[in-house]
This record gives sequence, structure tokens and C-alpha cells, in this order.
Amino acid sequence: MPGTRVPPAWRRGAAASAAVVLAACLAACAGDDGEEYVERPVEDLYNAAMDRLADGDYALAAEAFEEVERQHPYSTWATKAQVMAAYASYRNNDYDDAVAAAERFVELHPGNPDAAYAHYLIGLSHYERISDVGRDQRMTELAYDAFEEVRRRYPGGRYARDAALKLALVRDHLAGMSRLCVPQNISQHATFTMDPRS
Repeated sequence: MPGTRVPPAWRRGAAASAAVVLAACLAACAGDDGEEYVERPVEDLYNAAMDRLADGDYALAAEAFEEVERQHPYSTWATKAQVMAAYASYRNNDYDDAVAAAERFVELHPGNPDAAYAHYLIGLSHYERISDVGRDQRMTELAYDAFEEVRRRYPGGRYARDAALKLALVRDHLAGMSRLCVPQNISQHATFTMDPRS
């Protein structure tokens, strides 16, 4: 009703309830993931990531390299850490993560000397997932495109020779697929042309 006043006891109770709800919301928003953010020197982070990589703990190494970039995004170490995160993901058989990290590196640093390696790593990540000739050849095609890119962009580079060798293997794989498909198509076509009544 207009003009009706709320009793003071009711207001105090409502205010106390609102304060409790607000405190609960703030506590929930703050979260407690158990880890407190601590900024560390870039050299310490990068060396710790390299130690994890040397120990064969590739998943943690990839995370540690990503932390270098997160804490020191404008350092020269962050640029190197991007490539190393892709490499660590590759070594951990996380090929999608490796491709994503390498593609991101190439997009951000196309003129960097490590761009050739990033392109090569993309090819390797697809190459490792090539299945037998009778299955879907999407990974084979992606590997072909990536190795062709390395060969075309960096013809005298460090990774060009291995990319050319892998490119030849990928071509053979694709040719095997076409040999598998062609006889079926020919025999199906022959069946239709041999029987004029069909």
C-alpha cells in the first residue's frame, strides 16, 4: 500500500539477509582453485618448463610454456615458449593442441625464424594421425598441405628435406587410396555398361 512504512525490525532483518547473500556471492565469485597466482621471473618459468620437457613430462611442460606467455606476454621468451608449447603438446601426442599452438604462432609471428619449424610441426602432427589407406584420408591431405607449405616457403631451410621425404610418403599414401577406389568404380561402371537391359 502506498504510504505504508516498513517496521524497523523488518528492515534490519532484510538488511542482514541481503548482507549474507552478498557475502556468499562474493565468496563464490572469488573462487578457490587451491592455487594462488604468483608472478615469477621469466627465466625461472622458462627453465622450469624446459626441465619438465627434459624429464619427459610433456603435458606439464606445455602448461609451463603457456604460463611463460601468460605472465610475460611481451618478452622474447614468450615467443619461444609458444613454439615450445606446441612441441611439448606434439611430444605428448596432443596433436590438436600442437596444431593449434603452432598455427597461432605462425599467425602472430610469420617472419620469425621459428615459423619454419612451426609449419613443419603442423605437418608432423597431421602425419602422425594418418590411418590406413582404407580409411578417411583427411589427415593425409592436411599433412600433404602442411609439408607442401614447408617445401614451398622454406626450400633451402632446415626442415625442407625431411618435409620433402614425408611429402613423397604422403603422396604414395594418397595414390594407394586412389588405387583402392578406382577398381571398385571401374567394376561398377563395367557392370552397368555390360548389361544393356539395366
